[in-house]
Amino acid sequence: MQFTFLGTGDVRQVPVFGCGCAACVRAQRQPERRRGPTSALIRHDGQTTLLDAGLCHLEKQFAPGELDRIFLTHFHMDHVQGLFALRWGMGPNIPVYCPPDEQGCDDLYRHPGLLAFQPFLRPFDPVPCGDLLVTPLPLIHSKITFGYLIEHRRKRLAYLTDTVGLPAGTLSWLQQRKIDHLVLDCSYAPADSAPRNHNDISMALALHQQLSPAQTWLTHISHEVDNWLADNALPAGVAAAFDGQIIEM
Repeated sequence: MQFTFLGTGDVRQVPVFGCGCAACVRAQRQPERRRGPTSALIRHDGQTTLLDAGLCHLEKQFAPGELDRIFLTHFHMDHVQGLFALRWGMGPNIPVYCPPDEQGCDDLYRHPGLLAFQPFLRPFDPVPCGDLLVTPLPLIHSKITFGYLIEHRRKRLAYLTDTVGLPAGTLSWLQQRKIDHLVLDCSYAPADSAPRNHNDISMALALHQQLSPAQTWLTHISHEVDNWLADNALPAGVAAAFDGQIIEM
């Protein structure tokens, strides 16, 4: 299985429009420092699975029939905006799996085009996709949001964005399993006040300790976090992911 970080930024992305901070200036000058909307791609056994659809112009990045399925974490615009043009394309329907949010986003449900929305996912009820097994996990966010445990030939990757901490049931469920790679929301630098909707560095590192994965990758990263990372080191086993990075499992 090959896991690719298509985007690792928060809703503002990096560089942030109009911002002159050090992280944004670096990203303006060095394209490899830029961060697009958080999303990922899984290639396995000749199949392609998209995790979230926040990147614009998906219709230009994938050929008809290339995407076997899409899993959405939730219906905030920075995680679904790429679907609005893609749906009006031609070719085979694309199955779309999502949490039980009946509001969705705008008119995607009413006019899905070639998007074949599947019955709402149920927490902890796995979805088999060939040799891939995808289990939805409840997260804590301002919209109904699922993370996913992705299993392929005895390897496990937990994809947990967007969230602030974890519900007790999700934390306990994951602690009973060996996780090879943990991809974890981290949108804020350490702060005195508790963050809203997204983890800060301190919360992300605490979850790394609680879940004990072989490796943790931080994603949904803001320019504030990039500035913090420029002056601070992460502990062993934790790293900030970057756009285009590939994990081979």
